[in-house]
Amino acid sequence: MIQRERVKILKAGSPQARGYVLYWMQASQRAEYNHALEYAVERANELALPLVVFFGIGERYPGANIRHYPFMLEGLQEVQASLRERGIPLVARRTSPEKGALELCRDAALLVIDRGYLRAQRRWRAHVARRAPCPVIQVESDVVVPVETASPKEEYAAATFRPKLARALDAFLVPLAARELKRPDPDHELKGLDLSDPPRLASELRPAQAPLPLESPVGGTSEAKALLRSFIREKLERYHLLSSHPELDYTSGLSPYLHFGQISPLQVALEVRARGGPGAEAFLEQLIVRRELSVNFAFYNPSYDSLEALPAWARQTLEDHSGDRREYLYSLQELEEARTHDPFWNAAQKEMAVTGRMHNYMRMYWGKKILEWTASPEEALRIALYLNDRYELDGRDPNGYAGVLWCFGKHDRPFAERKVLGKVRYMSAAGLRRKFDMDAYLARVESACEEHRRD
Repeated sequence: MIQRERVKILKAGSPQARGYVLYWMQASQRAEYNHALEYAVERANELALPLVVFFGIGERYPGANIRHYPFMLEGLQEVQASLRERGIPLVARRTSPEKGALELCRDAALLVIDRGYLRAQRRWRAHVARRAPCPVIQVESDVVVPVETASPKEEYAAATFRPKLARALDAFLVPLAARELKRPDPDHELKGLDLSDPPRLASELRPAQAPLPLESPVGGTSEAKALLRSFIREKLERYHLLSSHPELDYTSGLSPYLHFGQISPLQVALEVRARGGPGAEAFLEQLIVRRELSVNFAFYNPSYDSLEALPAWARQTLEDHSGDRREYLYSLQELEEARTHDPFWNAAQKEMAVTGRMHNYMRMYWGKKILEWTASPEEALRIALYLNDRYELDGRDPNGYAGVLWCFGKHDRPFAERKVLGKVRYMSAAGLRRKFDMDAYLARVESACEEHRRD
């Protein structure tokens, strides 16, 4: 089912009697559980036209570097093969996405696009909608509840967002079936990149470099679904008890797949909900409430990567304490190279640098210590976002911006006042030791680093 709330006309008009229906795939990089794709199939069938899918691979995508591209390209290789089986060509081109979409629009009867929430993504879509010679329709597929349906404004915290989301949830937690294309044309004459060798293509693209090679998971929808089913089978039952433990591996590992749109949050939610139990409830809180609160934040707050996005109390308390003496001060280079006095912080930074992910509890600790150990809140935020976006496979994401700013007071409340952090929630190494087996965490990270060095 494609709910009408997911569909938004960006440029009105009657479809042209020519060519094909074009789906510009960018955020939703998958061939199943993709509302934008299925909507495009429906429209192509109405117009008795073939469907073409376009993907633009820009070497200068904001914030992307060499560790992001192979994962994405592995996913696109699978998308191309899956679409071909349905008679739909995926035309990937080495171009800025909005430019490539406008080029292919010249012969399109209609353009369908998926939805992005960050600054560049929204700017591209607005640019294409203004200039396209055909109608442009946006279909939202990377949240369970469409962002404007969930709430018409930025929410203060999960407590204010959760009941609004709950009221809408049942209408959107419904399966999405694949449509059959009536005029398949898998060998359309449009030329695109050969996606059969992702590592080779990634090396040819020459995106910005990251200082360490990454032991990356394999990208793609099949890998994401296998990971999901393994998580449900082996970990979900105890997720509510163990997921916060950094020394254990009780998280789903789905975050990079969700970031690249290689798996639908709706599909994940339906499969987890079907299992039921307190573990499922805790996981759905993270997947739907917390993740879509982050989308709400990025969509409604244009300052989502700035201290201006913080609530007034957090901005004021950080300003009041900006001149406090810091016990430790570290440079960006020292932090990036994990050369602090704190073995737990160093391990979290190394985990992210080597594996492309960091346990969420440690990311909270990591961000708060950067705030404590840098000369100003502004510098702390700049460094935290830089490191997160540079090293995390799921960086450059609403979830990442909301998560980093949570360390500075976003979506949180005031606590007892102290030096440097003021009323922002404090986290300590002693607290980590009280709650978790931190020696086991250090050993787990060191093992990953050692394996990386051997490779």
